[in-house]
Amino acid sequence: MVELHEAVGIKRIGMLGIGAYRPERIVTNDEVCRQIDSSDEWIYTRTGIKSRRFARRDETVVEMGVKAGQTAIANALLSGADIDAVILATNTHMLLTPAGAVAISTELGANGVPAFDVTVGCAGFGYALSLAADMVRGGNAKHVLVIGAEQLSTTLDMTDRSNCFIFGDGAGAVVVGPTQEQGLGPVVWGSDGTQFDAIRQDIDWVTFLDGTDHAKRPYLRLEGTAVFRWAAFEMGKAAQRALDVAKVDASDIDVFVPHQANSRINELLARSLHFPESTVVANDIETTGNTSAASIPLAMEDLLSHGKAKPGDTALLLGYGAGLSYAAQVVTMPPVPFE
Repeated sequence: MVELHEAVGIKRIGMLGIGAYRPERIVTNDEVCRQIDSSDEWIYTRTGIKSRRFARRDETVVEMGVKAGQTAIANALLSGADIDAVILATNTHMLLTPAGAVAISTELGANGVPAFDVTVGCAGFGYALSLAADMVRGGNAKHVLVIGAEQLSTTLDMTDRSNCFIFGDGAGAVVVGPTQEQGLGPVVWGSDGTQFDAIRQDIDWVTFLDGTDHAKRPYLRLEGTAVFRWAAFEMGKAAQRALDVAKVDASDIDVFVPHQANSRINELLARSLHFPESTVVANDIETTGNTSAASIPLAMEDLLSHGKAKPGDTALLLGYGAGLSYAAQVVTMPPVPFE
């Protein structure tokens, strides 16, 4: 029998660069309220959202992912030829096949590398980041581009007063690769299938295509109260476990980057984790809305670009959403992200 040798991986890994893309169109609460009985004050009080970005109808997840990926690669001081794999976290790539990551890899000059999509709702970026770390750690890649990109505006029923004001579009990306110090802690992840329907597509595509009532469309629906309770009470536990496995305390965390689903949930989580007053809590939701798998990288980029966080800061990432699924991880904020 031929003796098989294990791949030689890299032990110290982290995020080498970050990029973001936000569509040009800004949609205010007042604009959303033209089709629903609500107000800017009501929406902001309950969610912390003032506005969000909507992509053009002809602007795809792939296009947004390419733009965010280009910036992340440049900020990592690399080129597309240096990328060994591309992972796209998305729920709104509108083709079941082929994967959006394949098109993105080619556009970025990384044609021929493994490229695939991950669909895990709002926890997708955390899942993809962990998979990228394992690929580098296992020796199957040196540099992996991880992208979270969403065009949720295409999935919304803008007359649904329960959720049409929550979501937005955009893309964020990071490059994962070797670093001098360990920059990615162990992931704590999981799912709760007992609440499978709490965030869902209204009907499946077969039912829609075979149905006679085409007034019913596969819109995104959300059971807001159920999700709020689950996130507020369960995600603090997941975050604490991520701190424990990384062997750090809440006092060590410079930056808390939770999924930008609801600022009130994030305030509750921050208090339950007993962070010091100096800990910065991401609040990109105010002007970006909930961008699902793009939420965490967009929030990280926002903090860095506005000087609210620094390269090298210790951060706790916490993604949670459809599934219901979650992923938490202690990381080091990426170095030299901007010119």
